[in-house]
Amino acid sequence: MGLEMFTSSETLIIGTLLLVALGILGWGFYRARPFGKLGILAWLQSVVLMTPWLLFFGLFAAGIYINIVGVLFLVVVSAGLYIFLGRQLRSAGQEAILRQRATERLAADSSSQAENTPQSVIAELQIEVLPIPEEDLNAIKSIFSIDTFFATETIPYQQGAIFKGNLRGEAEEVHNRLSASLKERLGDKYRLFLVENTDGKPVVIVLPSSNDPQPSMLPQKVFAGILAVATIGTSFETAGLLLNFDLFANPERFTEALPIGAGILTILVAHEIGHWLLARRHQIRLSWPFFLPAVQIGSFGTITRFESLLPNRKVLFDISLAGPAVGGIISLLMLIVGLLLSHPGSLFQLPNQFFQSSILVGSLARVVLGSALQSPLVSIHPLVVIGWLGLVITALNLMPAGQLDGGRIVQAIYGRKTAGRATLATLILLGIVALANTLALYWAFVILFLQRDLERPSLNEITEPDDARAALGLLALFLMITTLLPLTPALAGRLGIGS
Repeated sequence: MGLEMFTSSETLIIGTLLLVALGILGWGFYRARPFGKLGILAWLQSVVLMTPWLLFFGLFAAGIYINIVGVLFLVVVSAGLYIFLGRQLRSAGQEAILRQRATERLAADSSSQAENTPQSVIAELQIEVLPIPEEDLNAIKSIFSIDTFFATETIPYQQGAIFKGNLRGEAEEVHNRLSASLKERLGDKYRLFLVENTDGKPVVIVLPSSNDPQPSMLPQKVFAGILAVATIGTSFETAGLLLNFDLFANPERFTEALPIGAGILTILVAHEIGHWLLARRHQIRLSWPFFLPAVQIGSFGTITRFESLLPNRKVLFDISLAGPAVGGIISLLMLIVGLLLSHPGSLFQLPNQFFQSSILVGSLARVVLGSALQSPLVSIHPLVVIGWLGLVITALNLMPAGQLDGGRIVQAIYGRKTAGRATLATLILLGIVALANTLALYWAFVILFLQRDLERPSLNEITEPDDARAALGLLALFLMITTLLPLTPALAGRLGIGS
């Protein structure tokens, strides 16, 4: 089916999605090229990871449908190429490290100009004003050397100090060495942050450990428990509404709502287990999850705080992605299994317009159910509804804003400036969508009042996550968009979704 068979609006949608995809890949190549072979290999990993999905949705938009066997083939081939490129990348990386060590040359540069104090980062650390003891300051100064961080200026600041100078090595290695030296001299009394100045140059900030994030107090835990109980109630109420009855008014029908309500709670709990497992692996404490009950879909997810300082942005990425990955995979499996089990006479009969509300759900349903989507009412298995709700909950939490999982992922990959801009753009977009959708308005208020602030700086804020993590982050954001973005009625009709 050629583009000439589509209306102008449909052509615009297809062209826009194609341009966005090509723009992401082109931008990735632009960033990768300065790093030579390592950068190109990492970029190719991103391409390999995204190509099956881009190909699937591109062909789908053109009216060409790939069955489940074809989809699995694309995923398997993509995974094989990804592993192969990963081996090549590790091999090239080892060679680069050996060359760097062989040619490494240290030189002191004491003539550097004074730089601007990174006030935006310091302000976010939220510390109380007290002078640093002179003996502690001298001990801290002694950790610097010409082969780690050559300090040119010291600025006592509140309970700690700011050190400007020149980074003399790879950021992660330097931070580890300086932190170990600081602990050897002063124990756990201070924390060492390696961050970027306003002009992009590294600075060291040393602050007392008394300003570390504090564990949740008993009232906070009680409130978290109340929200959890409320979320259990709204999950079962959502199940009742899907079955066309009000559970709160008919509690004797609880057993009917039990399977769907339990399915929703399973996805929510799996999401939190994903966060908890990766946090435990990295020895990071998490607060109790604060569930956000919602009658519309059971829950809008959770708010979870870090109760430990994060060592670097890679840890921020891993913990942030783990929850949506586990919850999203389980939701997707439920959706696919439910579609495969759907048949005439299934429990739910939904209008075919239901499948126009999501590119991802609609495309998968078209592949599995085929011409059945042209009927006014489509019979589907309850797992389809549970999986769809789980995907929506996951996608909402992947929106690139503030301390949502998506906002943390963007901050981990692209840094604080980009994360701040993404948060503002998300709020503006939600404000526009809220004119026609009250759900978007509610979510905009949740972000604005509870989640708009960026995550605290990590101890090593300079070292970026590797390109494999960046590719996974882009894939997660891409799937978030395809979950929340609906098909236009005209395009859905061309694709056989609807009468």
